[in-house]
Formats: sequence, structure tokens, C-alpha cells
Amino acid sequence: MIPAAILATIERADPSWQPILMAGLKAVNLADPAYLLALAQDDYLPTEGRLLSAFAQPFESVRYVLVGEGPYPRAASATGVCFMDGAVDLLWSDKGLSKPVNRATSLRNFMKMLLVADGTLAAGQTSGEAMIVAGAQALQPGADRIRTLAQLQENLTRQGFLLLNAALVFRSHVPPVRDARAWLPFLNTVLAALADQVAPPTLVLWGKIAAQLDDLPCINGFPRLTAEHPYNLSFIENSSMQKLFAPMQLLQLPARNPASR
Repeated sequence: MIPAAILATIERADPSWQPILMAGLKAVNLADPAYLLALAQDDYLPTEGRLLSAFAQPFESVRYVLVGEGPYPRAASATGVCFMDGAVDLLWSDKGLSKPVNRATSLRNFMKMLLVADGTLAAGQTSGEAMIVAGAQALQPGADRIRTLAQLQENLTRQGFLLLNAALVFRSHVPPVRDARAWLPFLNTVLAALADQVAPPTLVLWGKIAAQLDDLPCINGFPRLTAEHPYNLSFIENSSMQKLFAPMQLLQLPARNPASR
């Protein structure tokens, strides 16, 4: 039996996803009947019923599935949406990136990768004076840069990104890889549904835990890209990620972003 508190989290998802998410939870329960029961009685992140909040956009809108590791290990930060830190509002400051962005290591390195990809920063020059200049440019009146994390998430959604974590929960006393293993039947259900589309979305897998999805039965039906997790500094220089994201112009305001039209 799936606990009522876990079932209730489906309500945050778009209606087009809800039958699939129900099937996914049943798959988790079938693989380990004790897991969801124990989880419902435990302390885990994200809180406030946001376990499945990544599924807010319609099923048919998904063009990319980005899979990270797990929620941020802070209640204010864990939103149920991959690397979207709930403690972050403004992206920029007079020192470059804002303090909350710099604290969220994965988000910080993702932002820097985007700045290299769009030519604002030179490869190998993504700190110090170069970041101060980038921040000043973004904060100029009339600049075409987005200002908030919400706008970045909106741009990603507009491009068709489903922002998932391999482990949908974080628990301080449980290794993330263990929770990620428990959620594999759920992710397999989600991906199997997406694989049935005429043009399956592209999978973007970040880090070793996300790479476990390579073992799922449905995975061969997807085009996919892999990279190190963004908490690694080397992610900033990852050429495959720069190539993927450069045309999307995610740091531009939508009205001035040709890729969003």
C-alpha cells in the first residue's frame, strides 16, 4: 500500500503526468514494499509535498530530461526540481554571481558554463574580475539578462526540460546512491512512457548516480548526453554541455531569445 502522504504529492503534477506517476510509485512499491512506507515516516527533503513537483509541465512538452544526483541537502533549497535552489532569488551581484548562487555549487558552475557557452566569459577565466564584469553587464538598466532563478527555470521549461534527480529524496542518514537505487523503478516507468513518443526526448545525465540510468531496460531508445556532475569545476569547461546549451540562450530574457520563439 502506498502511503497517503506520498500519493498526495501527485496532485502537484500536471494531469497528463498523474497516471504515469501513479504507475511509477506502484513500481517502487512492487520492487520494495517497505521503502515508501518507511520514507513516509522519515524526515526527508524536499518538504511541503514537493516530491513530484518537477512534473509541472505537460507530458507532451518534454524535449529534454535532465537528471542530476539528488535534492540540495537544505530544506530551504530542496524544491523537487533538479538543481533549482529554493534559497536563491537574484542571480547577480556587484561581485558577479549573488551569494546564494555561489553557495549552491552546482548552480554556480552551471551559470558559469552558460556564460562561457554564450561568449561572455573566456574558457579558463570564470572568476575574479571577469565575473565582476559579467555581473555588472547583467545588472545594467535595459540589459537583456534574466535576473532571477525563477526566470532561469522558466527558460529551461520553455525549452522543454524535465528537471529530475536520480534520487528524488535526500535523507542525511541514507547514502544518496541507496535512495537513487530505490527510485530506479519509478524512473524506468517515467522514461518508458517518454520512449513511446514519436521523437523521444534527449537524456542529459549529470554525474555517476544519474549514469545508473544506463542500466534501465528502456534507455536505448533515447538520444543521450552525459557529463560530470556540475559540482565539479571541470563542468564549466565541458564542451558537450556548452554545445547543447549555447543555442538556447538561457541567460537572455525570453522576448530577446530567438531560441524561445
